[in-house]
Amino acid sequence: MIDVRVALFDVFGTVVDWRSGIASAARSWFAAHAPDRVDLDPFDFADRWRARYQPSMQPIRQGTRGFTALDVLHRESLVDLLTELGIDVDGAAVDALNAAWHALPPWPDSVAGLTAIRGLVPVAPLSNGNVSLLLDMARNAGLPWDTILGAQVVRAYKPTPESYLRTADLLDLEPERCLMVAAHNDDLAAAQACGLRTAFVRRPLEHGPGGADPGPTGDWDVVVRDLVELGAVLARTGAQTRRS
Repeated sequence: MIDVRVALFDVFGTVVDWRSGIASAARSWFAAHAPDRVDLDPFDFADRWRARYQPSMQPIRQGTRGFTALDVLHRESLVDLLTELGIDVDGAAVDALNAAWHALPPWPDSVAGLTAIRGLVPVAPLSNGNVSLLLDMARNAGLPWDTILGAQVVRAYKPTPESYLRTADLLDLEPERCLMVAAHNDDLAAAQACGLRTAFVRRPLEHGPGGADPGPTGDWDVVVRDLVELGAVLARTGAQTRRS
C-alpha cells in the first residue's frame, strides 16, 4: 500500500446510509403528499426504489442508451414505483422526494475516517452519482472530499472498466496508485481487474438489521470494519501524498 496516492470511494452504502435516509424522507413525504398511504413501510419503499438502481444503468452500460445522469434515472425509477403503488402526485412532489438522495446521512465513522485518510492522501468519490448530487450530499453530510469524481465526470457507470481507468487517467496516476474503497465485492472485483488496489469496508447494516451481510469474498488488499480503521491502516503502511 506504500505507493497508493489517492483513495477513491464508493458512496451509496459505503460512505452514506442510503436505506435509512430514503426511508426517513419517504415517511415524511407520504405524510405530506399521500396521507392515505402512510401505512406503507418506508424501508420496504426504499428497498424497492433501490432495487431499480442497477437495472436503470444497464442500457447505458450496454450502449443502447446515451449517458444519463443518475438523478434522471432515480426519478424515472421513482415514477415507475409510485405508479406501481397507485400513487398519483404532481411533478414537484416527485422532484421533492427524488432530492432525498442529495441529503443522505453518513455512517457514524465516515466523516472522521475520511478526514483521517485525507491527511495522508487525497480523497474523492468514485460513485455512480452525478456531480450535483454528490456535491449536495457532501455539504449536507460534511464529507471532506478533495474533488468530486464519478460516473458523470468520466461518462461511464461502474462496474465498467472505463469508470475506473478514466478516473485514474484524470488524476495522472497509474491504476495501481489508486485505492478503491467499497463495501461491495462486485465494485472491488471490477476495480481490481483494472489494476486498482482495493479496500473492503464492512457495512453489515446497509440493508437493515435483517439484511444480508456477505462480507469480503475476494482477495482484497485491505479489509476493515470502518473508515477510521482504514485511516489507521493507511497510516501504518505508509500511504503518502507525494507524487512521483
